[in-house]
Amino acid sequence: MTQWFTESFRAEFEKQAAELGRVNIAVFGKTGVGKSTLINAIFGAPVAATGIGAPVTVGSHLYLDSRGSLGVLDSHGLEIGRDDDALIKELTTLVKDSRRKPIDEQIHLAWYCVRGMDRRFEEAEERFIKTLDDLGLPVICVLTQVPMRDGQFHPDAVELAHHIESRELPIYGGRPFLTYAMRDQFTGQPAYGLMELLQGTFQLTPDAVQGALIAAQEIDLGLKAGRSKAAIAAAVTAAAAAAAVPIPFSSAAILVPIQLSMMAKIAQLHGLGLDKSALLAVASTSAATAAGRAAAAGLLKFLPGAGSIAGGVINASVASSFTLAMGQAWLAVCRQAQTKALPMLDGHFDAAAVRGLFEAEMAKRLPKIRTSA
Repeated sequence: MTQWFTESFRAEFEKQAAELGRVNIAVFGKTGVGKSTLINAIFGAPVAATGIGAPVTVGSHLYLDSRGSLGVLDSHGLEIGRDDDALIKELTTLVKDSRRKPIDEQIHLAWYCVRGMDRRFEEAEERFIKTLDDLGLPVICVLTQVPMRDGQFHPDAVELAHHIESRELPIYGGRPFLTYAMRDQFTGQPAYGLMELLQGTFQLTPDAVQGALIAAQEIDLGLKAGRSKAAIAAAVTAAAAAAAVPIPFSSAAILVPIQLSMMAKIAQLHGLGLDKSALLAVASTSAATAAGRAAAAGLLKFLPGAGSIAGGVINASVASSFTLAMGQAWLAVCRQAQTKALPMLDGHFDAAAVRGLFEAEMAKRLPKIRTSA
């Protein structure tokens, strides 16, 4: 039973991953500006290596580090201001070639990073930004590692920002974004500017891969919740349509793909991997532990707080109510998993605690349903 459920969930999970696609961000700037730290601060997982002291971006030429719904394009061994011709040649070829590929294999936008305390912005950097624009890549200019005290940016960084703005470059908003990516444990300097950078990135991301950006980022839970609620609403509509003509309770299996698809999409949006998502789904839904495939197919049958269903039929109202409650309860589980708030037991999710959370959320949201025969 659990195997059937897991396999069904896996199929839906992979389908939703394909539909989300991947957002690909090119990140440029001189060595040591803090590109890797900035990426990791917004996207959580160590997509790029970080370190203290020696530069950590090593290797040669361009590479695309793709993990799940995020791809990061970076240059290794080619320095802006020194190897511009070679870098631009490679970048031009890559961008043009990618445009013949599906949308999730294209480069969607670029961040150009400048260390905020460098006190200079070179002609080579201006030319590079203009080249990115000529290639059709929207550009966000980011000042990194900018100190702030009492709500005031360091005056040297402010002066540099004004200087860049005065050049009227083809950058988003016409100005650089001032950021500090990670709290400094020694000085207490807090992180800031990340949410604004993410919002700008979202504005420039093509609609087709905005879901991928929502899934990849880890700092704006509101974006995840908003897209998840849209997925729930779509599932509710589909469930109501499926049950527009009342169906026998024993035939409720027609609703299961709709609900599994909803659950898989919400898990994807919260950046939960397949194995983790499947374990959570199994722990949450008692259908996974019920005996018999026919019983498991009727997920609705086992949800707590449902009351009784008269006449043995499911109509549109019942189907939509169950699906809405299930979606909201599953969203609560995914939120806690994404924020690492779920109880753990021997290094794994506490299945009983997950099940308890799901059932409690269902009980809060699911009205006592009565249907007419």
